[in-house]
Amino acid sequence: MQKTYILAIESSCDDTSAAVLCNDKVLSNEVANQEVHKQYGGVVPELASRAHLQNIVPVVAQALKKAGVNKEELSAIAFTRGPGLMGSLLVGTSFAKSLSMGLHIPLIEVNHMQAHILAHFIDEGQAKPQFPFLAMTISGGHTQIVKVNSFFDMEVLGETLDDAVGEAFDKTAKILGLPYPGGPLIDKYAQEGNPKAFQFSQPNIAALNFSFSGLKTGILYFIQKHTADNPNFITEHLADICASVQHTIVEILMKKLKKAVQQTGIRQVAIGGGVSANSGIRTALQSMGEKHGWKTFVPKFQYCTDNAAMIGIVGYYKFLQSDFTQQGVTAQPRLPISQLAN
Repeated sequence: MQKTYILAIESSCDDTSAAVLCNDKVLSNEVANQEVHKQYGGVVPELASRAHLQNIVPVVAQALKKAGVNKEELSAIAFTRGPGLMGSLLVGTSFAKSLSMGLHIPLIEVNHMQAHILAHFIDEGQAKPQFPFLAMTISGGHTQIVKVNSFFDMEVLGETLDDAVGEAFDKTAKILGLPYPGGPLIDKYAQEGNPKAFQFSQPNIAALNFSFSGLKTGILYFIQKHTADNPNFITEHLADICASVQHTIVEILMKKLKKAVQQTGIRQVAIGGGVSANSGIRTALQSMGEKHGWKTFVPKFQYCTDNAAMIGIVGYYKFLQSDFTQQGVTAQPRLPISQLAN
């Protein structure tokens, strides 16, 4: 088989990542995290773009070095066009365009959310989904159920009407006084608590759509009420609060996923995105699969959060179709998953 080397760049939010793939295998996947946002309790877009400017050259150099690939051997450059933060996307887009022009090799634009789904096709000897399959993409900015007909034919069946599930986790953590990013900390404490300790109302949203703004408000009022009666309420019940919140969110997601399977008849189900690293969601999906006879696919932890390897695998399949991008391409912060599906 002919070897295709793809250099991939991901800069949609606050992680600067570069990866090198040989066909569908990952040779390197380097990620530079930005610690600066912790003191602000969330990502500051201006600081994120500045950090990308500082990180992108050393991260790309490290990815090439670790892969043992010279830039002259590269077949194409793949990059995240969107969705994401405009300033962050501009850094990756501009770098990718310049490098592809300098090396006289093709440029390939990639949809960030499409990449989260297709990360399952990175070849590490694991079972891969068969088309068509259902994918639930869950992250800080997105919550969607997608019908995946082929690599480049995807249809959104349902999505959040307001806040994403990752934001619900992070805002809950902020209410509880936990540092950013709070989602992983809720997961950590939830494993020590009773998921039935406290009840939170679940929204009744039509079809396969989601809503998490009401849940966030309900959690806020719940905490305000109990801390007014007992200032030490959070400290004394932290694990039970986290377990109850996580249990509620997982139930919301799984009910919609079950409904999607019933409506489509598709019994292959995958998850992707940063929140797919959550242990409660991973366990619930596998349990639902065993109970209902679904074939479930859970990504490795390194391919859940934002990373360039997932950009690279989309780049590889686009390269096979000679689906290249012109130098006039610009970053698109609100890029729908359907726009780059062809």
